[in-house]
Amino acid sequence: MSTGEKYRLLLADDEMIERMVLVKLLTDRLGGQCEIFQAKNGREALQIHREKHIQIAVLDIEMPGINGIEAAQQIRETDKNCCIIFLTAFDEFSYAKKAITVRALDYLLKPYEEKELLLVLEEAMRIAGERRQWEEHMEAMAKEAKKTEDHERTAEGDGDGSDLRLSRMMEMLMDYIHEHYMEELSMQDAARHLNYSDAYFCKMFKQCFGQNFTSYLTEYRINTAKEMLHVPTVNVKEVGKAVGYADANYFAKVFKRVTGQSPTDYRAEIFQKDTEA
Repeated sequence: MSTGEKYRLLLADDEMIERMVLVKLLTDRLGGQCEIFQAKNGREALQIHREKHIQIAVLDIEMPGINGIEAAQQIRETDKNCCIIFLTAFDEFSYAKKAITVRALDYLLKPYEEKELLLVLEEAMRIAGERRQWEEHMEAMAKEAKKTEDHERTAEGDGDGSDLRLSRMMEMLMDYIHEHYMEELSMQDAARHLNYSDAYFCKMFKQCFGQNFTSYLTEYRINTAKEMLHVPTVNVKEVGKAVGYADANYFAKVFKRVTGQSPTDYRAEIFQKDTEA
């Protein structure tokens, strides 16, 4: 995250007193790091998420109109990266199961322990910060790719606006991969989506991202898997399936090649650090 920029955090709860107590707690403890917004129902939560580009959403479940689960599902339709945390008095398995489907970071029960809630929010801020760094990295790569394209265009006397096409292609590729990474996806699928030949697509992808399609897709899948492994209720095999690896053994092999650890060891290390903290 850029220096001085606060995380945008949303608290949605229809119980005004509970909401105000939580706002005071987080303002006292995280006010220097977070800009806090409030919503009294799911509809308001969705509106604030759209208008303020919320990074962390703490949602009650039982709210009038659009409840917390429904709000989370709608958030996920347009925002793959928002860290969603459920804070509810309802200990129901069906809710916890739905929380997994929307890739919630955690599912906390009221009355909550302050330390537990703050640890979850610290993890959410860490994830949001990493995502911001990733976006800044990709923006820097896009600028570098544009400079390279501008140089080549000048040398070749090409004035057809290829830098604009490169930027647009990069944006379309990122959207396509982020929407379909959990499916069986190939370079040919992406090339056909953009109506490019395989050879031209390979050349342009490398120019855009500085690596080939498979490497980028693998890195994105593993980074997403690492985020999901922070949720203790999610099974490791389910994480692999959720990021596009139907074979659990193959997922573990790829994960270890990229991170140097198995998914199980990675999760154990996270929990050990949390315990020591």
